[in-house]
This record gives sequence, structure tokens and C-alpha cells, in this order.
Amino acid sequence: MGNTLSMEEKVTSNRHGRLSKGLSSKQITMISIGGVIGAGFFVGSASAISAAGPAVLISFGIAAVLVILVMGMLAELATANPDTGSFSTYAHDAMGRWAGFSIGWLYWWFYVSVIPLEAIVASDILGGWLGVPSMAVGAVLIITLTCTNILSVKNFGTLEYWFSLIKVVTILGFIVLGGLAIAGLLPSSSASGVGHLWADGGFAPTGLPGIASALVLALFSFTGMEIVTIAAAESEDPRANIRRAIKSVVWRMLIFYFGSIFVIVSLVAWNSPRLEVGSFQSALEVMGIPGAATIIQAVILVGVASTLNSAIFTASRMGYSLAIRRDAPRSWASTSAAGVPKVSVLYASAGALILLVANYTLPQSVLVPLIATIGTIALVMYLVIAISHVILRKRAQMQGRELLVKFPGFPLLSYLTILAIVAFLVVMAIVPGHQTELVVSAILTVALVVVGVILQKRDA
Repeated sequence: MGNTLSMEEKVTSNRHGRLSKGLSSKQITMISIGGVIGAGFFVGSASAISAAGPAVLISFGIAAVLVILVMGMLAELATANPDTGSFSTYAHDAMGRWAGFSIGWLYWWFYVSVIPLEAIVASDILGGWLGVPSMAVGAVLIITLTCTNILSVKNFGTLEYWFSLIKVVTILGFIVLGGLAIAGLLPSSSASGVGHLWADGGFAPTGLPGIASALVLALFSFTGMEIVTIAAAESEDPRANIRRAIKSVVWRMLIFYFGSIFVIVSLVAWNSPRLEVGSFQSALEVMGIPGAATIIQAVILVGVASTLNSAIFTASRMGYSLAIRRDAPRSWASTSAAGVPKVSVLYASAGALILLVANYTLPQSVLVPLIATIGTIALVMYLVIAISHVILRKRAQMQGRELLVKFPGFPLLSYLTILAIVAFLVVMAIVPGHQTELVVSAILTVALVVVGVILQKRDA
């Protein structure tokens, strides 16, 4: 926010190429809408419901408020200085090279880890349908989407547009059918009304511990909204696209998340054995929708393909940005004739393929703690965005510069957001099942910060 030129525009070396501007406003809009509906939401929402009961709505509400605040801060930063490195670049500007280096590499690792996790979900489904080894299916899926990403950014945008459209139509259709069932207007439904909100042990049957546990799961479901600030940098009018996308974040959360979760907890008991097959599938079965399992598996596949597509794109662009700042191999900053960071794409996909093979060959005691870090990294990312915003907003005020978008309630609301994020980390330390990922993530973060500090001191 303290610069008039993005980090990429400051690069003059001929070794570095420029990214294309091949994403249209329509694609950016659909990416921002569909990007909030990940495969993890379809798969993981059942765990959140089982943990908190109907009070999962409170968990999602608290998480949503935090994410909306952080996205508001990021909107201010991104409209002032659109950049492919997004919050990593802003951390670099605000706190120094060590901050941009560490959060950039954490985020790169985050999405390189997401790729094989999503591929495993897809390979289990497709492997069962086709009768072929799961690892082979996952590898083919990763390689296929890597190829489409390498050709041009338009391929990424086109695929993501249609993936997002399918997810949006599916969620809206689910909410409409659920609304009819709740109103008693769906003849095939075996349940109606909202009695399950309090009839099975009360609204919050597991109390505060359950709400806290679901809170962590809910927060991770929202991860991915920040991708629009990275993707928009490759459009003709990034500032306008970022403003438009982030301004609509509130109604997107209300419709897609709260609408669908409300339908599920209204029609299905939170402690029902049905939830073992998945929250959306169990709700469709209660509604009497034929082929519910197949429908949900198909939608999960679309969600997985969408997340894979976005993860390859996002990791490669963060790698490109790190290379521009001399924090990654220089070759990662080179681009093809189509303006695609081909080398960075290949390295991100290669890392994902290694993790995919490791999942089927290494002991889970080795792999699981590493993969588990992706949950905590999301919170670290939010914390870095909030701190960078405070520093750069104060810098802008001192310099008397006007901002296109202003985060309201500054600085009090900004500091409260930072405290809330720290509180989330404390909750993770207390809630059973998250301590290991917190410790491993802390070790990884500290190691990267140390390396970043060394590099910064070497430049001084």
C-alpha cells in the first residue's frame, strides 16, 4: 500500500517475464463466488455439525465475521497496490523481507499440500467408479490440470468459471429443495420443519467445547477467499475486480454457508448416524432425492477439480512473486510467451505429486503432521494480513495518501481483529485434536522466519 507500482512492475531484469492479463471480469467474479465453496465444505461440514450440533451456526457465524474483517483489510491493501504476491508482498512492504519471505513460503506450502489432499478425495471416488488404482487417478488428475494451467491463464479462468458455476447452481438448488422440505412442500421428504434445531438435546447439546471445536473447522472452510486478490492481478482492471468481489463476500457467506447448513441441521438430527456418509448426502436422502450419493460424489468431484485448479494456479503465482523478490529460484519468475510462469507451475505440481506418492508409501505418522500444518497456516495468513494492514494504513495516513477502499473502524477494529485471531490460535491449543498441527506449524513458521531474517540481514 506504500507503493504506486507493484513489485512485479519494479522488475527490470530481462530474465523475468510479465504475467498476462488474460482473466476477464466475468471470470474473476465467478471465481470469487465459487471460490468460497470448496470440496472441504461438502466433505467436512458433517464433522462440524457432529461437534456442535445446531449451534454450528454460531461457529460459522463467528468464523464468518472474522473472515469478513480480514477480507476488508485485504481489499484496502489490494486495491491500493494490486500484486500477484498479494499479502506476501504487503508483508514485505510493511515489516521487511523476512515477513514476506516466511508468509510467502508458508502459503506456497499450504497450496502444494492442498493439491494432493484434494486429489486423494477425487481418486477415491473415481477409483471406485472406474476400478483403477487411486494413486494413478490422483496423479493423472494433477498432471491434467497442470497442463491446462501451463498453456494460458485463460484456461485456468475458463475451467474455474464452469467449476464455480456448477458449485453455485448445486448449492442454490440444495437450498431451494431444503426450503421446500422445511415448509412441508416437498412430497418426497421424510422430514419437515425446523424441530431438529432444538429437539435432539437442545440447540447447543455439546456446549461451549463443541462450539469451539466446530469454530476451528468452520474457519478452515472459508479459506480460499483471498485467491481473488491474486487472480485479479492478471486481469485488465484489478482494482475494480477486487472491490467488486470482496464487497459481495457477506451475502455469499449468508447464502452458501448459512443457507445450506441451516437446511441440514433443520432436517437431520446432529447425532444421526446418517451424517457418517456426509451432511449434504444425508440431507438429500431425508428429502427423498433419488441417487443422492451419486449426486454428491459428482459435486465433490467438481469441487475437488476446482480446488486443484485454483491450488496449482495460486501456488505457482506465489512462487513467481517470491522469485521476483529474490526469495525463490530465479527460474520461477520466467514466463512463457502466453505470460504463464511455467517453471513455477511445474515445481508446484511436482511438489504435490511427491506428497501424493508419499501418502501411499510413507508411514502416516510421518506425513499426517506435515499435511496438518495447512490448518494453522490459514490463521497465520490472516494475522499477517491484519498486522500488515495496520502498519501500511498508518504509513498512508502519515504520507497523506488517499485510498480507494478504506477499512472501517480503524484502528480499533483492526486491533480487535488481531486479538480475535490470536484467540483462535489459543482455542486450537486447547481444543483436542489440533495441538499437533499447531506445534508442527509453529516449528515450520519459526524456521522460515529465521531464514528470512538471515536473508534480510545479508541485504543490509
